[in-house]
Amino acid sequence: MDRALAAYKLGSGVARALPAPLASAATRAASVGASQAMRERRLMVERNLRRATGRDLRGVALRSAVQRTFESYGRYWLESFRLPGLTRSEVDAGLSYEGFEHIERARADGYGPLMAIPHLGGWEWAAFWLTMVADIPVTAVVEPIEPPELFEWFVEFRRSLGMHVVPLGPKAGAEVVRGVRARHVVCLLSDRDIQGGGIEVEFFGERTTLPGGPATLALRTGAPILPCAVYNRQRGHHCVIRPPIPVERRGSLREDVTRITQYVATELEALIRAAPEQWHLMAPNWPSDHRALVAAGLRPPAEARPGEGAEPSK
Repeated sequence: MDRALAAYKLGSGVARALPAPLASAATRAASVGASQAMRERRLMVERNLRRATGRDLRGVALRSAVQRTFESYGRYWLESFRLPGLTRSEVDAGLSYEGFEHIERARADGYGPLMAIPHLGGWEWAAFWLTMVADIPVTAVVEPIEPPELFEWFVEFRRSLGMHVVPLGPKAGAEVVRGVRARHVVCLLSDRDIQGGGIEVEFFGERTTLPGGPATLALRTGAPILPCAVYNRQRGHHCVIRPPIPVERRGSLREDVTRITQYVATELEALIRAAPEQWHLMAPNWPSDHRALVAAGLRPPAEARPGEGAEPSK
């Protein structure tokens, strides 16, 4: 068995077997080691915290913020692994929300909304709440990862939470369109251009590319794009669903997709700034990130190019 797959299976088993307080303490302890050992991810977290806070964090302030981000990421996995064992009432009690009327309105109009989500907080809890408590089907688009056995394990895990899982790739668009027409809530992680070839936008004051899929699908289907984030709270989670992004044809398809994707980027910035230490984007996302990795001796110059650094899909 692949070591990564074995590690995730072990983590899942331990998370479910231990009492919640002990599992949380173990996760916090593990996050300390992870933040020190994973130098490349640590550097990306440092850079993203500076972007999202707008502050030149250094010293103790930076180390504390980085540690809280790794703890938040550990909490995400711990809670995700424990979700299948929770009762309906426990799942319901663990989520508050605002803006749910935007989902209801889209479905009443005959569409499954396109949820533009950042790698932040605990979106999986909200997705499970939709399927288990609200009885609303969910389609989630996820990035394929290596090895295939690990990816299949993640797919089966999410299916066990009631989600329809669509691997990112050439067939994803058709699957998502079917989900929209069936009035599924469609979850699209939108703050990173995983495949490359995305739409150039300004994101946190720097030029980079973000996926054009949400804008393209919205123009193609008429479904609304709803920016959304699920924040960790001391007890439970709070889901914020923003009003629909304006989606209409004004020029060429490329011009419209670019304009709408920039709107998505601006909305995601605001959602992330509300809790920057819960932003779990730990892979290079801007051209300057790749240069920083080379300067830190963490990547050879030949590897300093966009579109790298796949990590387990959230």
